[in-house]
Amino acid sequence: MSNWRDTILKEFVPNVSKLTLVADPDALLTEEKLALELKNLGFDLLEFNDPVEFRYTYESKYRVKWDNGEYIDLIVVLRKPGSELENLPYDLQMTAGGKLVFNLGELFPNFSYLVIEKLDRCYLDSLFEAQKKYSPDRMGDNASKDFILSHVFGIELEHIGNVVELLRALLRFHYNKMTIPKPLSDRLVQVLKQRVVFHEWPLEEIVPDEKAFFAFLQERWPVFLDSLSPKKAYGKSSDTDFKYPGPDVLPFDHQDIRVYIDNLFVEGKLTPVQRPEVNFEAHSWIRSGIAETKTEYDDLRIKRLIELVEKDAPHRDSRYSDWLEFAMKWAELGALIHQDYQAKERKQTQQIGINFNMVFAEWLDDYYEGLANLPPMNLAMLHHVPRMLARELEDEPGKGVALIVVDGLSFEQWITIRQILHEQDQNMVMRESATFAWIPTITSVSRQAIFAGNIPYYYPLSINTTNKESNLWRQFWEGNGLSRLDVVYKRGLGEGDIVKAIDDTLNPGKTKVIGLVIDKVDKIMHGMHLGAVGMHNQIRLWCQEGSLSSLIGYLLDQDYQVWLTSDHGNIECYGKGKPSEGAIAETRGERVRVYPTPELRDSVASSFTFALKWEPTGLPKNYFPLVAGGSDAFINEGEKIVSHGGISIEEVIVPLVKFERKTR
Repeated sequence: MSNWRDTILKEFVPNVSKLTLVADPDALLTEEKLALELKNLGFDLLEFNDPVEFRYTYESKYRVKWDNGEYIDLIVVLRKPGSELENLPYDLQMTAGGKLVFNLGELFPNFSYLVIEKLDRCYLDSLFEAQKKYSPDRMGDNASKDFILSHVFGIELEHIGNVVELLRALLRFHYNKMTIPKPLSDRLVQVLKQRVVFHEWPLEEIVPDEKAFFAFLQERWPVFLDSLSPKKAYGKSSDTDFKYPGPDVLPFDHQDIRVYIDNLFVEGKLTPVQRPEVNFEAHSWIRSGIAETKTEYDDLRIKRLIELVEKDAPHRDSRYSDWLEFAMKWAELGALIHQDYQAKERKQTQQIGINFNMVFAEWLDDYYEGLANLPPMNLAMLHHVPRMLARELEDEPGKGVALIVVDGLSFEQWITIRQILHEQDQNMVMRESATFAWIPTITSVSRQAIFAGNIPYYYPLSINTTNKESNLWRQFWEGNGLSRLDVVYKRGLGEGDIVKAIDDTLNPGKTKVIGLVIDKVDKIMHGMHLGAVGMHNQIRLWCQEGSLSSLIGYLLDQDYQVWLTSDHGNIECYGKGKPSEGAIAETRGERVRVYPTPELRDSVASSFTFALKWEPTGLPKNYFPLVAGGSDAFINEGEKIVSHGGISIEEVIVPLVKFERKTR
């Protein structure tokens, strides 16, 4: 077999059996590329998880079509570990033409299952290739960990014997956001601590935690710069307060290290410092880490970020994680340009954005449907967030969880907010990631998915309103063993003192789960006439008032795990014509129109060729969107507006942030 997917795909032959039952405890069938292969073969995937939800989907989407003579190849997937196919309902077993079982142990028989089950599925290709090439004998836990560290992550334990080699390895996987599971990072720490040269290093912190690693580098950057100045003493000065132990001076100027360092400053992971006495050439790599005037520094960052996003742009066959990581770089660039209105660069990036969003739309057409089926631990989509919170609550039962949804906040606007939050509370740690919103990116679809913890298909009666969110939120948590009295939901926040506004709702110590909606950004957007630049200015002014920072600080002080996300982003867009369709569209937005039948949608689409006929993936029956892509909008030609509802990186990929207090 050329890859591990072929081992599975050979079992599926189209038009042989309309129903196949599969036990898939390791979620192999939902891996992106395998899911696409199955989709291209004509197979639908349906997970058997909640029996009621499953029965609703099975009967309405498949059983009725089979009864009407329509043929559909369906795979019913049982994912819960330890579950047996024989426990599935009797009618499924009688209808099924085949029963299959797939697991990692069969694909990788010579590795410790306890180790490989923790690997992100994106690394299985590398592991499969290494298995073919080296044909390893049966291995225990540590041997499996060492093999994977070497052949999957490129970390040769025996070759890390000095500071440069350790820094190079840590920079490589932290900068590239390699998700090294805890058993592997623990093994790496265990081996490295046995070497005298690393005895003083805080390995338990900086190996698994990128925030701690970058803070470790940040502390030592000024000391390195001082070593370049003849006026300064070499090494740590008496007033330098290191929170992380280890060597005072790091070899930032080594060719294998400095290739990462300037990018870390450009992307905002490290912060430049004042060192006017340090001389450097105009194009020196050091320049990114020295604070010049704001204009000079922003110009440098913009230039370098444009180079980075063009170099690192995902393509049509990229993984979803590549797009999430790219969106974070793209947001850094957009925030810089829109905060200070860099006119020349703004025009340049607008054209770059048009090109990226064309590729993004093509990628979504292939892969978006499969994102909803990924295991919740991947956090690929917004409806996975409550299940992630449930795991957090289970892991730390003494704490509560709080979710803040800032309606309409784009990732680049989060960058603006992040900067202000850091200024207001420098002890606040923000762990940033990203996830996909639901398409169409409108509040009643995507925000409800967050509070329902489920795909929009399961709330058809409220798909055009948000009035059921409170009930959906409580229903989710009741299904996870909590009482209604343990759960709080409140929306319409953002004006004035938010802590005071929720004071009568919360009972700290007893309230276990909090869901809050801040709609200030959405209100700013709907009243905005000054484009993206005006959005950033208004959001900055609102955030500087301090209500969001106070809310987060209050929740942390009350011992809640605090998360923030958004239901969708927004984009500055331009009119391409407004349909005159009377009442045939059920939703008539600037970026999306929704129709009750595909025929009505198609009749409008024929006149508005810039829009995309979005297939109702995960959406209720009789819900057929026509969405604008790029920066186009259903408004009069020549008009400009900030809006949402369509398909663009700016609208579809949203921030997901966990807040903590510094422990050092």
